[in-house]
Amino acid sequence: MIDIPTRRTATVAVAIAIAVTWVAVITVLIVHQPDPGVGSPGQLREDLTTALNRHDVEALSGLIDYPPAAAGDFAKSYIDALADRGAHDVTVKFAPNDLAPTSATVSGKLGDGSSFGYPVAIAVKDKLWMVSFTPPLP
Repeated sequence: MIDIPTRRTATVAVAIAIAVTWVAVITVLIVHQPDPGVGSPGQLREDLTTALNRHDVEALSGLIDYPPAAAGDFAKSYIDALADRGAHDVTVKFAPNDLAPTSATVSGKLGDGSSFGYPVAIAVKDKLWMVSFTPPLP
């Protein structure tokens, strides 16, 4: 028969083991999270256009220069705003050129038939191209 102190010690040991395992798993998942961005400006334009037209939160969150822990929430609120306004026929045009862009203009149509357009900055980090939803610098 197991006495009370031994049972309590075993229970505490199991709880600690579960906690350590949980922390290790979370750490591994965070470390292996892919960096945002894509390998070329052309791929960025194509993927961003597709994500905005399809209102794809997950695709957009992988393309933005935003803290990883909050990228999904930001992408969701951004896509929700586009969807609420009925945005469609979205296009992305780079400036000053398609091979080395520093900014882009996102434009399209709204549900009421009016047009919209706004500038965004393009960022490159570790050879990965991404969009930065901050005003582009001249």
